[in-house]
Amino acid sequence: MASRSPTVALLVVLAGLASPASAFNITRLLGEFSDFSTFNSLLSQAKLADEINRRQTITVLAVDNGAASGISSLPSDVQRKVLSMHVVLDYYDKAKLEAIKNHTTLLTTMFQSSGQATDRMGFLNFTKRSDGTMVFGSAEPGAPKNSQIVKSVASRPYNISVLQVSSPIVPPGVGGSPDTGAPPPHKAATAPAPAKGKKEAPAPAPSDDDGGADAPADADAPGPAADGPAADGPAADGPGADGPAADGPAADAPAHNKGSDDAADAPEGSAAGRVVTVAVLGIVALLMTIII
Repeated sequence: MASRSPTVALLVVLAGLASPASAFNITRLLGEFSDFSTFNSLLSQAKLADEINRRQTITVLAVDNGAASGISSLPSDVQRKVLSMHVVLDYYDKAKLEAIKNHTTLLTTMFQSSGQATDRMGFLNFTKRSDGTMVFGSAEPGAPKNSQIVKSVASRPYNISVLQVSSPIVPPGVGGSPDTGAPPPHKAATAPAPAKGKKEAPAPAPSDDDGGADAPADADAPGPAADGPAADGPAADGPGADGPAADGPAADAPAHNKGSDDAADAPEGSAAGRVVTVAVLGIVALLMTIII
């Protein structure tokens, strides 16, 4: 039995060394650096620390307390997505990044493995600039690459590497991203201006000719009516017998009732003929006035 005890103890130690969970603890590792206390707390609150500890090979891009406010100010669901963008599913220290060919590459993050990322949102774009500056940014088209590597915080080769970056990496479209401009507000559709009513054409002013045509017939009626009875109407004969019958010239009245032609043939010097004619016309006019 005594010989078995050392063997069991050795197996326990070997099992512990081989266990991925005992490879590292990101919370304890970051706990040694007060500058990253906020970032460390955010990882625990989002329950990402346990997921990181279950990995065998990982790289964490940490931000200090001053820059961590860019993550803590986001909604809790967005915080988890952004924090998982800072966890690369492979081991990268500064030496390995500097050795990358073409000085640029895409890195897969924990956000990509969550299944919540769309398109290239879950990938990081790493670029080494001509001046030697190494920067990270979202692989989304048009996203800025402005999160620079500041220093190496801690590393356990081929297991975990913690690198400090200058600013949080927030992919456009993940929610609350300062790098993505908000869409312009929907311009409210303006109601069309009411159509102007068709302007009615002014009624034409009556012309002089129209006025003459529309004048009441009563104005001119007495004229023609007087001409008719003056020549042939019996009304002239009736009053003529009753009116100036006592005068001698009245007996000659029938001679003047033959028409305008007989009146024209009367002698110019006959005063009696003119008197009779005037009297007859006066009587006819008087009768017409009474009749109308």
